[in-house]
Amino acid sequence: MRIMVGLSGGVDSAVSTMLLGRAGVEVVSAFIKTWQPEWTKCTWREERRDAMRVAAHLDIPFITIDLEREYKESVADYMIAEYRLGRTPNPDVMCNKEIKFGAFLKRALVLGADAIATGHYARNSPRGELLRGVDPAKDQSYFLWTLTQEQLSKVIFPIGYLLKSEVRELAKQFKLPVADKRDSQGICFLGHIDMRDFLSHYIKSEPGKVLDAGGLTIGEHDGAVFYTIGQAWKRPLYVLAKDINKNTLTVGKLVDQNRKPGFRYNLKDVNWIAGSAPEASNLVAQIRYHGEKLACTVSDNTVTFTESVLIAPGQSVVIYDGDVCLGGGVVE
Repeated sequence: MRIMVGLSGGVDSAVSTMLLGRAGVEVVSAFIKTWQPEWTKCTWREERRDAMRVAAHLDIPFITIDLEREYKESVADYMIAEYRLGRTPNPDVMCNKEIKFGAFLKRALVLGADAIATGHYARNSPRGELLRGVDPAKDQSYFLWTLTQEQLSKVIFPIGYLLKSEVRELAKQFKLPVADKRDSQGICFLGHIDMRDFLSHYIKSEPGKVLDAGGLTIGEHDGAVFYTIGQAWKRPLYVLAKDINKNTLTVGKLVDQNRKPGFRYNLKDVNWIAGSAPEASNLVAQIRYHGEKLACTVSDNTVTFTESVLIAPGQSVVIYDGDVCLGGGVVE
């Protein structure tokens, strides 16, 4: 087999590449060049240099795939548009859908690869299921709910069965150049950029009123677009609602939601990895990365929780049956 690995310049993708090479398959490494705002410090050249060092150390071919336009249109512009409408999108989910397992997978297949591999902490089963990664602290299946069985059949997650500590140890054992490199943080592919700072360059905002649950003004905010439902304002007060047109936030204690157990959310852009809505009874949902597991039931494009839960429009709700990620959708 010929496997094209997305080599980002980090330790996870480096170890993934090394493991595939030791497994005896033909490996080609690819650095994915994406868009960066013109007002930020350019970091992609440094990341590509680290990726090239890993490829040279492992003595495997290295190429650069330019997906700058695709990233700008499918991830960055989408994220900005959603925030402008008052919603809270997940750029990492969209990056995986449109870039890593969309444009990159298609490009790799055109270039003659049989499959791609990434450094995600997730697993796929022979039955076409997407499974949580073994390391609960690093599991990234939450960001992969948009994948299909057809895509999963052409994807390998080499480190999904490892703990992060084991990945680090392997990197040191095989003297990979990035063995001690810190993990990247922040917006997918954009790195250490504060979300509010990023949005302020593209969305105009102005101060507005902060209201209590009864409609009385109790403070001022610096732009409703920068806040999300459920976010702490001044503890113990949280954002319960926001009105983009009036530029107001409504805050209160979480018990002020007036939402009874079993509250229902409608989902859009729903994807069920197996092709149809799950029928299992012991389902749980995650509404954020590393969020708690919330008991729920699913019917078509609707998820109903057994306990009161506050979710912002635009966020991903991901459904699990044990370790199996069944799919999910975006809150309307």
